[in-house]
Amino acid sequence: MTTQVTLSHRQKTAYVYVRQSTMGQVRNHQESTERQYALKDKALALGWPATSTRILDGDLGISGASSSDRDDFKKLLAEVSLGEVGAVFALEASRLARSNADWHRLIEICALTGTLIVDEDGCYNPADFNDGLLLGLKAQMSQAELHFLRLRLQGGKLNKAKKGELRFPLPVGLAYDDTPAIVLDPDAEVRGAVALLFALFRETGSAYAVAQQFAARGLKFPKRAYGGVWNGQLIWGNLTDRRVLSVLKNRWSQISIATGGRGFLEENLSGSSKAEARAGAVVE
Repeated sequence: MTTQVTLSHRQKTAYVYVRQSTMGQVRNHQESTERQYALKDKALALGWPATSTRILDGDLGISGASSSDRDDFKKLLAEVSLGEVGAVFALEASRLARSNADWHRLIEICALTGTLIVDEDGCYNPADFNDGLLLGLKAQMSQAELHFLRLRLQGGKLNKAKKGELRFPLPVGLAYDDTPAIVLDPDAEVRGAVALLFALFRETGSAYAVAQQFAARGLKFPKRAYGGVWNGQLIWGNLTDRRVLSVLKNRWSQISIATGGRGFLEENLSGSSKAEARAGAVVE
């Protein structure tokens, strides 16, 4: 590995790119995160001084399927483009990108600026034909891995759906019973908050006005947490106009399909709520 690392590389900055796809992985798969941070020691062992070694970990918890939300990846591309980077350290190709477009753009820029790519397996010079070929193969394998993961997850969901066991996050105002069937939330406060939101919207015709009315009355609006330590619990917080719009856009018709027909909704609702169900109104 050391034969490809020259003095000109060491005179530039070495970047260690650290990424996990979700915050759940960051919390639960700490060994992978530690291994990625340990790449800084690898850079030091290859001759980079500590002052010239930087860690980019701002993309922890963000998927590598796209670069649009990964600010640190964009920063890395910019620094490589300026010729300021001697080597990019990553645990494996998938840490840098799951998209062939993003990966090959990085590789092409590295080849133009003489920047090395270093992972757990070795050190690669993208300007070298054989190294470039191997890096391209790693990119294909990384994208294929993402495809197979999606297939397995989707297959698992479909199998659960066939057995009637598939559960998914419900909008506020609905809950699962012991059957499990989708029913109105047994918490009267939750039902009251949802009913009040619709009543205020009918009165004002403005999502902003609804949020202002909740704030003026000192009222909170519920949200059920899914995943993490708060899984299944209600969290009450300030209602925003954006949240009001999300409630209004979640149509009852979508829920009626999941529960086996519109009759379920109309049998469990009364008064103005029935009218909302017939009109295709929303719960969240």
